[in-house]
Amino acid sequence: MTFAEFKDVGTALSAGDAVGEVESVKTTSDVYSSLPGEIVEVNQAVVEDPSILNSDPYEAGWLVKVKVSDASGYDGLMEAGAYDEQAG
Repeated sequence: MTFAEFKDVGTALSAGDAVGEVESVKTTSDVYSSLPGEIVEVNQAVVEDPSILNSDPYEAGWLVKVKVSDASGYDGLMEAGAYDEQAG
C-alpha cells in the first residue's frame, strides 16, 4: 500500500459506510464498516506507513477501532476461513 486515510475519531457509522480508503500503486479502494457504531481509534502507524498493511495485515495493520452500537449484525459476518474459501 502507498496511502491510507481514515475518518476521524468520533465519526458515527452505519453498516456499509466508508471508514476511509487505502491506495496501492494501481488502485484506490474504500474500506467499509461491517457494523454500525462510532470510530474510537485510528491506527496512525498505518496512516504514516501504509506498507504495514503489506507486511503485517493481521496484527500491526489494523485500521480503525469501532464501538459497535448494534451487535445484532454480528450473526451475518463471516469468519476468516469462510472468506478464504469464497476467494478460492
